[in-house]
Amino acid sequence: MHRRQVLIAGALLPGLAATSLPFFSLLSTVASGQADALPFDAQTVRQIAKDLAAKPYARSDQQLPSSLDKLSYDDYRNIRFNTDRSLWRGEGLPFEMQFLHRGFLFRDKVDISVVADGQSRKVPYTPDLFRFEHGLQPPDPKLDLGFSGFRLHGPINRADYFDEIAVFQGASYFRAIGKNQVYGTSARGLSIKTGDSGGEEFPVFKAFWIEQPRAGADSIVIHGLLDSPSASAVHRFTIRPGDATVMTVEMTLYPRADVDQAGLASLTSMFMFGPNDRNDIDDFRPMVGDAQGLAIITGQGERIWRPLTNPLRLQISSFHNNNVRGFGLMQRQRSFFDYQDLEARYEKRPSVWVEPISDWGEGAVHLIEIPTAEEVHDNIVAFWRPKEPLRKGREYNYTYRLHWTWDTPDRDPVARFGATRVGGTDARRLFVLDLIGEKIKGIAADGLDPRVTANAGTISNVVLQPNPDIGGWRLSFSFEPKGVDLSELSAQLWRGDERLSETWAYRWTS
Repeated sequence: MHRRQVLIAGALLPGLAATSLPFFSLLSTVASGQADALPFDAQTVRQIAKDLAAKPYARSDQQLPSSLDKLSYDDYRNIRFNTDRSLWRGEGLPFEMQFLHRGFLFRDKVDISVVADGQSRKVPYTPDLFRFEHGLQPPDPKLDLGFSGFRLHGPINRADYFDEIAVFQGASYFRAIGKNQVYGTSARGLSIKTGDSGGEEFPVFKAFWIEQPRAGADSIVIHGLLDSPSASAVHRFTIRPGDATVMTVEMTLYPRADVDQAGLASLTSMFMFGPNDRNDIDDFRPMVGDAQGLAIITGQGERIWRPLTNPLRLQISSFHNNNVRGFGLMQRQRSFFDYQDLEARYEKRPSVWVEPISDWGEGAVHLIEIPTAEEVHDNIVAFWRPKEPLRKGREYNYTYRLHWTWDTPDRDPVARFGATRVGGTDARRLFVLDLIGEKIKGIAADGLDPRVTANAGTISNVVLQPNPDIGGWRLSFSFEPKGVDLSELSAQLWRGDERLSETWAYRWTS
């Protein structure tokens, strides 16, 4: 998938389900019980997922009529939703929903139901709620095409306007924003075999149940049914928009085969270049990326910062830990001048932080960095992988929060590394790191101990000096590869036995 096409298409092309009736008539039909109703409770989707895992895998319907079968990106943009027909429009509720049409990259049929008063009713499809512009022919209204996903709207920026808050569309991908943000990093319901030479498996959300919110509610609940050749799963999302939009995710997973390469709480993003890694890219901008680095809080409380790179070869890094407390793909540089892009506005892209609620046991945070020459591709993936394989026939439960935010949810107790800058020659690389935070603000230089290490090559000329312009410190050092192709570098700031900073971890490659 071309990631920028996916994001732009999802942002511009909402759609909403209905019959051939006007949408307010459809709402009346659903509410009055004329649509087929089924009992619904907390166990409904879980039981469906469990039953599904006991059967051979069957791919969701991808068949499309000829008019939609081979749409270009521009053609797909010509399918536009009539926004005045949003679900719950005019009902006095805190959210509205717009469904998305199938076509272009989004071929999988996704069933969507509305839940109210303990019953669910499937929302029927009709082309009547979409505008097919510039000569694009609408499909036969007799066809039950279903949808490719949906968009959630609410008054996140202004009380009198319903902005887009989240989108669920394409395989198991979804994304959200906080107040005054624009879309960037995405999440996935599940990833399998990511980075594997044999090819990745892409689980798909095949159905959603959306609970109708109460008037005055500050959250909405969405149930998703996920399926893939290796496993089925159910996700219960409680979405609470705000300055940071927080999703509480309750996931139950049922493997239909042993899964030794599962990715839980997967995040997908883009990093093309920055002051640490330009790869001779000729571009007027100083940095291009939805995320600047991977942050981790280990089960022992250590904080790790790993700046992202755009490598020449596929790179996979693993950070092994027991009961990880959190990890995320973070955008720390928040000034327009860090990016100089009036269209992309990378400084407004959300940081996405994963906060496990239950103990996840032994495993590792994996970071995958894929070479890219264009910013249209997602080339960064981060996820948690359990140490032990997920066994066929068992049930696994994971609960976590996703924070679509400007920064980590808690206030860092130690100083953090800001920009990482790299220059010099092939024989000697100069690293310049900025350190900021209340822990070191105004601190005296006496006793400060910068500790820089490399597992290959040599470190020299370690210098720590105050940087009054950021209210912190600047740490610089030289690294000489001495003929090696790869070296793992690390840096920390100490004072005696007290660690004053997070751990800066960096993979240098020739």
